[in-house]
Amino acid sequence: MHDIQLVYFDLDASRGEECRLALHLAGVPFDDVRVDRAAWATMKPDTPWGSLPLLKVAGRGTLAQSNAILGWIGRSYGLFPSDAWEAARHDGILAACEELRARFSPALWETDPEKRRALREDFVATTLPVWARGVEAHLADGPFLGDALSVADIKLFVLARWFLSGILDHVPTTCLDAFPRLKAHQAAVAAHPGVRSWTERAR
Repeated sequence: MHDIQLVYFDLDASRGEECRLALHLAGVPFDDVRVDRAAWATMKPDTPWGSLPLLKVAGRGTLAQSNAILGWIGRSYGLFPSDAWEAARHDGILAACEELRARFSPALWETDPEKRRALREDFVATTLPVWARGVEAHLADGPFLGDALSVADIKLFVLARWFLSGILDHVPTTCLDAFPRLKAHQAAVAAHPGVRSWTERAR
């Protein structure tokens, strides 16, 4: 048992994975607690916001919401800018990533095949490019959002990787090809030694 526990589903494509990766990059020992849907149904009523991930810290309590967790990890372990303006800029990226997830949610959970296809194709054609252009404006000469890898880079990497993975039907792996800075960001984060060691360990 470690003093820190990260609780999430056994997935590598969403909010919990961002937090696991941030803790790993920070060099923080933690218990990687992965729950199934049955366990989650039992736990849910006792969680702060009825959602995962959860970060449990001995002597401090439980923190919920991925951006809050990432912010705490980043500020505690040097993975977030110390300058107030830069920190706010990175907070904006964290929020923009969550907004994109919310915009995609209807297309993710739609069960009717034809409606799902239409929603996802529209998302790829309209919503995703607007978001990607905004991200590229923040990347400037890159490859990271700032001088060094931050928790905002990690969140951006995990989210974009999901859309590029090919596991989402009607979301082609070429969906971000028109955005070279964002693709370069993906490659730079993936090549970071700490990210690589986590990815290889998780296989």
